[in-house]
Amino acid sequence: MAYASHLFKHSKKLRNHQHADLVRWLSNDSHLSGGKRNDAWAVMEKRRYSSAAANSTLLFFVDMKAMSFGASKKDVSRTFMKVGSPIAGPLFMKDFACSQVHWKRGFSSDSGLPPHQEIGMPSLSPTMTEGNIARWLKKEGDKISTGEVLCEVETDKATVEMECMEEGYLAKILKGDGAKEIKLGEVIAITVEDEEDIAKFKDYNPSASGSGATSANEASAPTPPASHKEEVEKPASLPEPKISKPSAAPDGDRTFASPLARKLAEDHNVPLSSIKGTGPDGNIVKADIEDYLASRGKEAPATKPVAKDTSAPALDYVDIPHSQIRKVTASRLLLSKQTIPHYYLTVDTCVDKLMGLRSQLNLIQETSGGKRISVNDLVIKAAALALRKVPQCNSSWTDSYIRQYNNVNINVAVQTDNGLYVPVIRDADKKGLSKIADEVKNLAQKAKENSLKPEDYEGGTFTVSNLGGPFGIKQFCAIINPPQSGILAIGSAEKRVIPGSGPDDFKFASFMSVTLSCDHRVIDGAIGAEWLKAFKGYIENPESMLL
Repeated sequence: MAYASHLFKHSKKLRNHQHADLVRWLSNDSHLSGGKRNDAWAVMEKRRYSSAAANSTLLFFVDMKAMSFGASKKDVSRTFMKVGSPIAGPLFMKDFACSQVHWKRGFSSDSGLPPHQEIGMPSLSPTMTEGNIARWLKKEGDKISTGEVLCEVETDKATVEMECMEEGYLAKILKGDGAKEIKLGEVIAITVEDEEDIAKFKDYNPSASGSGATSANEASAPTPPASHKEEVEKPASLPEPKISKPSAAPDGDRTFASPLARKLAEDHNVPLSSIKGTGPDGNIVKADIEDYLASRGKEAPATKPVAKDTSAPALDYVDIPHSQIRKVTASRLLLSKQTIPHYYLTVDTCVDKLMGLRSQLNLIQETSGGKRISVNDLVIKAAALALRKVPQCNSSWTDSYIRQYNNVNINVAVQTDNGLYVPVIRDADKKGLSKIADEVKNLAQKAKENSLKPEDYEGGTFTVSNLGGPFGIKQFCAIINPPQSGILAIGSAEKRVIPGSGPDDFKFASFMSVTLSCDHRVIDGAIGAEWLKAFKGYIENPESMLL
């Protein structure tokens, strides 16, 4: 009872919050009609509290007969309020990005800490297991409000803003700017309700506070007394020195050797006690050491030449830490090559008409103030229409079925200083070239600034990778981006001599090599060839894309 009153006295959230949020009714026949905030709570009884359990809860019994909330009293005699750790529900939680933010309510204890909240590393993407703190936008001591951005978290795919769930003050930052490999749920900051409580968390350590009770219990536990057997055995070992050799032993243990023999023995790590001397009075001489070394063969001298260093000079190198995007790229590509049966189909497409149409469209774009259309934009449009025409390639493999998508969402590979990103153009088959060009440029800029959000790269059904235009690569084979079943690799365009209409006629034409990587579990060879045929038709007759 004393703990319950102490809890409500020290927590503004429980003292001032709307009762409709704090009380959950257990009777279907009862409802709240918006009682006054100053109505008394007459009887409270602490039902259960476990400080050792990770998910400890407090249950309080409230006698509804003494409350005047305006609720129907039919069959209503009691209700419960549950305060748990971590807290969830309408009072303290809201949806954030892809998952939840870990918030844990702390209460006053014997350590003298005021009520506070521990903010854990949130899960901001479906595949995220750990994250990095890019930077804090709030400093220790700053006032924070609901919806304000606390910090930027670098996930396995992008940098995402983390918002505040409650009002209060940022008392302590436990993981500063640039903190790496923080596990989900690991505490990164502490918030308090009252500004005067900030100074009390200057030296706060979550591990120390969490294990305080355990450490105290261990320290207070009496040390088990030594057993009687040990007490008996200890004095029993004392008489052993009495069973020793008589006084002549000290002289007998001394080994006599000439200075030269002693020096030779030290150089070859030869113990003098293992050699029998042949000199006067049994002294060890140089000849005894040489005979001992000869009997050992060349084992002893071989250990001597250590001073000579014949190794190659050390390499000069720099270790570059893995970024989150580099880690996830490595793991996904390794998974793809190990589990997906790749095969590759290559075709050459004539792009003369495509280049002509692009020039005409760019004249129109310049006149209207729009962005220029690139060859890659035309390739994305042609790939999307080919997927609409051959939907088997717009699918993914599962253990139970093949999932064929109705949406044609094209991921576009973008290389940045931070790593490889694949932002998505949604419903590319339904968008015009001008709209595709705008989205590609905007997403590429966000990727270079490391500011992509999950909705900017999730949900793709097919990928296009172009190394021809930017880098002049003639032809290459790309690795499938799981769970997709296909990726198109675009090479550079080059002029070739082709036969003309007559036997002695010839002309020049520009050809571009494209290679389709297919998952053989989903796309059979003939289906892949059919898709490439449709794609080539759109590239060589680009006017058909406008139909």
